[in-house]
Amino acid sequence: MSNWIHNLSVPWMALVIFGFTYLLAILVFAVVTILATKERTASFKSISPGILPVLGILFGLFVAFVAAQVWGDSDRAGAAVSREASSLRAVVLLAGALPPEQAARVRGLVRDYIERTVAEEWPMMAREAASLKPAPPALTEALQLVVAIPTQSSGQQTAQREIVAALESALDARRQRIIISQSEVNPVKWWCLYLQAICELLAIALVHCDNRLGSAIAMGLFASGVATAVLLIAAHDRPFTGEISIAPTPLLQIMPDKEASR
Repeated sequence: MSNWIHNLSVPWMALVIFGFTYLLAILVFAVVTILATKERTASFKSISPGILPVLGILFGLFVAFVAAQVWGDSDRAGAAVSREASSLRAVVLLAGALPPEQAARVRGLVRDYIERTVAEEWPMMAREAASLKPAPPALTEALQLVVAIPTQSSGQQTAQREIVAALESALDARRQRIIISQSEVNPVKWWCLYLQAICELLAIALVHCDNRLGSAIAMGLFASGVATAVLLIAAHDRPFTGEISIAPTPLLQIMPDKEASR
C-alpha cells in the first residue's frame, strides 16, 4: 500500500479506504445492472446462492492470513523496543558500581544514544529508511569504554560483565527494531485481498440481479465490512509509521538526567 496512505491520520485513512471500496462496489453494481437484460437475467439467476458463504469464508481467511503478519510484526516491534529500554536501564543502574568518572561517561553515552535514536532513527524507521550498516556511535563507544575499565574489585568485575551483556542486548534489540520497521504487507497480498472482495461483490450482484435494492443493500454491507478490515490492517501495517505507531516512550522514560551524566 502507498506510503502516503500510511502517513494519513486514521479519519483520513478511513475516508480513502471506505471511498475506494464503495467505488468498487458501485462499479460492480453498475456493470451487472447494465448486463442484466431480460435475456441474461435467467442465466445470472442460475448461479447458486450457496457460492456466497463460500466466497465470504475465503475472504475471511485472506483477512486472517494478512492480519496474522501485521499483529506479529506489531508485537515483535513492541517487544524489541521494551527490551532495548530495559537493557539500557540496566546499563544506567549498573554504571553506579563503576568509578565515578566512567559511570558518568557511560550514562552520558546512553543519553546521547537515546536522543539520537528519537531525533533521527525513529523518523527514518517511519520512512523505512533506517539501516543496520552504521553502528550507533554512542553504544559502540560505551561498550569499548566499559571493556577497557580496569576493575578493582569483584563487584566491579561483575558489574562490568553485566553492563557489557546489557549493551549487547540493547544492540540486538535495536537490530530487531530496524528489521521490523522495514516489514509491511506486500502488494500481492493487498491485490489478492481486494480481488477476493470483488469476487464476492460480483457474486452478490449476480445472485440478486432481479432485485436491485436488495442487491445494493447487500453489497453495501459487505463493502463496509471489507473497508473496515482493510482499515484495521492498514492502520497497523507498519509498526513505526502513521498515527497508530510505536513511540519511543520507553526509551525516553529511562533516559538519564543530564546532571547524572556529568
